[in-house]
Amino acid sequence: MEKNLATWDKAIRVIIGLILILLAFTKGGLWWILGIIGLVLIGTAITGFCLLYKLVGLRTG
Repeated sequence: MEKNLATWDKAIRVIIGLILILLAFTKGGLWWILGIIGLVLIGTAITGFCLLYKLVGLRTG
């Protein structure tokens, strides 16, 4: 699997992912959906690969 995320892109994904997870834990209710999105963002940052970028032909790294 080729990596298609730059370092700055990974950092932004981790920061936004952590914020979304924090919101999910503090707000409750349907906010858990944001927690899942946050986990996906952190997962893509860890692997360095974003399937959505691949599908539309984007590369930041």
